[in-house]
Amino acid sequence: MAETKKISTGARRKSFRNWAYGNLTCFSQAHMQTFGYLAAMLPIVDELYDKDEDKVSALETYTTFFNTEPQIGTMVVGLTAGLEEARANGEAIDDETINGIRAGLMGPLAGLGDSIIVGTFIPILLGIALGLSAGGSVLGPLFYIVAWNVLMYFGMKLAYDRGYELGGSAVQALVGPESQALRSAILMVGAMVIGAVAATWVSISTALVLPGVGPLENVLWSSSSTVTAEALNATGAVSLNVFGSGIFPKLLNFVFVYLCWWMMTKKKIGVIPVMLILVAVAFVGVLVGFFNPGLSY
Repeated sequence: MAETKKISTGARRKSFRNWAYGNLTCFSQAHMQTFGYLAAMLPIVDELYDKDEDKVSALETYTTFFNTEPQIGTMVVGLTAGLEEARANGEAIDDETINGIRAGLMGPLAGLGDSIIVGTFIPILLGIALGLSAGGSVLGPLFYIVAWNVLMYFGMKLAYDRGYELGGSAVQALVGPESQALRSAILMVGAMVIGAVAATWVSISTALVLPGVGPLENVLWSSSSTVTAEALNATGAVSLNVFGSGIFPKLLNFVFVYLCWWMMTKKKIGVIPVMLILVAVAFVGVLVGFFNPGLSY
């Protein structure tokens, strides 16, 4: 019977340190925290697997895009460390399960972390530090540096350890009779998060005007809030506005997000070429009058 593999305390500490102080390693708009995450998983994978090909295969799981609030998001790193340990011991944990969990958690934890850490905790510490800095005292900045680093370190360490413990206890749920339903739910949450981000942060509208009809955004479906007397007089009928506030108010967002997904997944085009293609589309769209950047010269 094969010996059960267990991540040593030293490997977990090194993994945590790599994430705590290197989560923004090689940061770029294309990868965000991907390489910092990969660096955190290096000690884990190196200890769990003996063969180089097994290590490479395991590390490929963590080359997909990742971005979250670093402090609260530490729990995701600890969680996947526990799942990787289970996978090395023969449990039916695959890349799809791990990446589904990462994608499903990074968005909600980012929102939680931004509100608690960035929006509340840091301003409180800065408020205290500013009060201590009255009269030019160096006590204020020293307080902030020491307090932030101490609280950040131990808070992140607690999140990592809790995530690791959860990773081990979650194995049975991921491979048991109800695993398919759980995995489907995780993937569904991930899809909802990506959809919400696309609808919230991507803003695309058209300035194209159809002769005798008006702006394209007032052509295909209008809700009651967009139907005006002028529109009725101009067209003689209720206009339909898929692009505006009607049944599909973010259609252009969807088209562009789907286009990016299609190019990267189906055509295997890299992130940078896709960004350049979007720049070219925007440039041509402005020239032909389809887009209006709102600039004046």
